[in-house]
Amino acid sequence: MAADQPRLYIALYTDEDVTRLLAEQLRADGFDAVSAHEVGNFEISDREQLEYATLQERAILTFNIGDYRRLYDEYWKAGRDHFGIVVSEQCRIGELVRRVLNLLNVIDADQMKNSFRHLGEFK
Repeated sequence: MAADQPRLYIALYTDEDVTRLLAEQLRADGFDAVSAHEVGNFEISDREQLEYATLQERAILTFNIGDYRRLYDEYWKAGRDHFGIVVSEQCRIGELVRRVLNLLNVIDADQMKNSFRHLGEFK
């Protein structure tokens, strides 16, 4: 892919608080998604979760809104790149899938980079 072309879809990583079923459903729908459960990232810090997602060039999805807002602010102030932070309140899996699909169909990976989005925007 040429450097000036946007990456079409966001690659997504869900932290350990998000059910692994979400990543499985997104993959079934043709999207690139992996969960902390699948890669064995249990009981690591939020910072380590974000660092893992960044190394994998993935946006991270979490229910931990406050801590990730602080991490976003830290990264911003330090000029550090990440591939996006998506936060959500906990909701049923069907609603979660619907909102994430709405996000993935509206925002491309380049738009997501270094941003902080709430899934409530994608109801």
